[in-house]
Amino acid sequence: MSDLIHLLPDAVANQIAAGEVVQRPASAVKELLENAVDAGATHIKLIIRDAGKTLIQVIDNGCGLSERDARMCFERHATSKIQTANDLMAIHTLGFRGEALASIASIAQVELKSKRIDDEVGTSIIIEGSEFKSQSPISTPEGTSISVKNLFFNVPARRNFLKSNTLELKYIVEEFLRVALVNPEIAFTLYNQDRILHQVPASNLKQRLVALLGNAYNQRLIPVNQESGIVNIQGFIGKPEFAKKTRGEQYFFTNGRFIKNPYLHHAIENAFQQLIPKDSFPTYFIYLTVDPKTIDVNIHPTKTEVNFQDIKSIYAILHSSIRQSIGKFNLTPSLDFETEPSMDIPPLPKDAEVKQPVITVDPEYNPFEKKVRPQFEIPLPPRGKGNEEQWKPLYDPLKDVHFKPETLSQEGQGTQHILADWDKDASLKKHFRSFQAQNRYIISTTQSGIVILDPQKARERIIYERLLSSFENNLPSMQHQLHPQTILLSPEDFEMTMEMIDVFGKAGFGIREFGKNTILVEAIPADCVEENITDLFESILEGLKSGTDDGKTKLQVRIAKSLAKSMAIFRKSRLETEEMEGMIEQLFACKIPDLTPDGNPTMIFISFEDLNKKFK
Repeated sequence: MSDLIHLLPDAVANQIAAGEVVQRPASAVKELLENAVDAGATHIKLIIRDAGKTLIQVIDNGCGLSERDARMCFERHATSKIQTANDLMAIHTLGFRGEALASIASIAQVELKSKRIDDEVGTSIIIEGSEFKSQSPISTPEGTSISVKNLFFNVPARRNFLKSNTLELKYIVEEFLRVALVNPEIAFTLYNQDRILHQVPASNLKQRLVALLGNAYNQRLIPVNQESGIVNIQGFIGKPEFAKKTRGEQYFFTNGRFIKNPYLHHAIENAFQQLIPKDSFPTYFIYLTVDPKTIDVNIHPTKTEVNFQDIKSIYAILHSSIRQSIGKFNLTPSLDFETEPSMDIPPLPKDAEVKQPVITVDPEYNPFEKKVRPQFEIPLPPRGKGNEEQWKPLYDPLKDVHFKPETLSQEGQGTQHILADWDKDASLKKHFRSFQAQNRYIISTTQSGIVILDPQKARERIIYERLLSSFENNLPSMQHQLHPQTILLSPEDFEMTMEMIDVFGKAGFGIREFGKNTILVEAIPADCVEENITDLFESILEGLKSGTDDGKTKLQVRIAKSLAKSMAIFRKSRLETEEMEGMIEQLFACKIPDLTPDGNPTMIFISFEDLNKKFK
């Protein structure tokens, strides 16, 4: 019997490694940008087409590669960053594994052009699916240009699992921002479909934040600075009043590397406790500097997760520094108990007339004289049969209601059965009005039992199906705003909104671009009763980002779900009888009235048979 175990070919091994390193186009963007930063570039260009599925090109003016290095960089585990295992404890660069280019070349068509400063000519290499095609001298500028074309062209299953272009572009913009925010000394330019999305010059940190996020952030950010023997903390946090309902403006960097750490994120959330609403998220850009020997950056293929040796101390220092910055810049109201408030006399306005105070004295006032106060008596209701006239009419509407226990015909047809009873029993609707319990739940009755509705969930189902109908018929129902409102978004949210502006229009939103990362909302859906349009729109974007996308779900359905959930929240708690009955009729007119778009129940039905069993 022959041996079973054998070594995998390099091409297969590289494709397996690519499953961890290159999950989507944004993963390739991250690796290529980090290589350009490690090369000492002062200007980096990122060119994207079709959300990276057709082309990802990174051009830098770094040190460049020699003819041999240009060929060796595509070999697996080939790197210039480390020599021995001890070097792993002193990592100062972004890329050091030597897996990125080999993995990318195994699942794409790659063309590399590079030239060192002292060389007369550069080198051009073409590789397709780990297969070396050609290497030749070429005239090219100093630095490196690498093009990744047709990502996953030889792995169609992986390509089919990619999300829509809108979401994939959002992920690419996120990776671009992570690299640009931590390297303000480098100029960056991002092109999408031959259009400049971001172009930022070399600057300091705050200028870089304002250039990427918008001029409004110049007044929204406050600095954080803390030095200790364990960790040095620098960066900026957003003022509590500018907290958003969307995630995306929370950044941690450690030793020049973007990381994700829920434990440290909790330290900042805890510092903002009772300063921002529960459903809002603080903005922060925190840069941690620690001894490389006290962290391990080699625990995840994407290097976004690190282990800290003394994370509890870092948590305490971070929490304290955030609270200190909040107090230092007077973001919270302060009370001075040593100051007498009555002494804080405001100055008189200019040319104000000063009048002498006048004292009025009542010479007939006698403090020992008691004044007779009027006594109020509450008459008690009469006892006996006379009281029957007051309570008996309350029970008259029930005289025509006959409680006949009936069971549902089939499971899953409960709502149709309830609707049939509601339509048939006209006398029931005439005599027994719907009412509310706890200013929330709507309680009504049918021939078979009692229906309890949650108005918010019912409204969510009604709005959802109405939006789907407007999408299908292309007849949006909108209300134009007398005073259009501007909304400042994060760069990735702005790009996602611009990509979906036609879909938002079909939903009833009138949106147009209004400056850098800013939109102007000129109209909102007719069902919308939210006064704060900014909170409404941010909630919609958060629902779109946090919702699942399997590549098959239509974007319109996902937007309708998010819109319905945000627009279903209304502040009016007490409903009139006509409003309650109108909501019931609209709900039963829906295709699936008993469930919200997320699958939660909109109503509870209790049959009279079950009630009879309870009282036996």
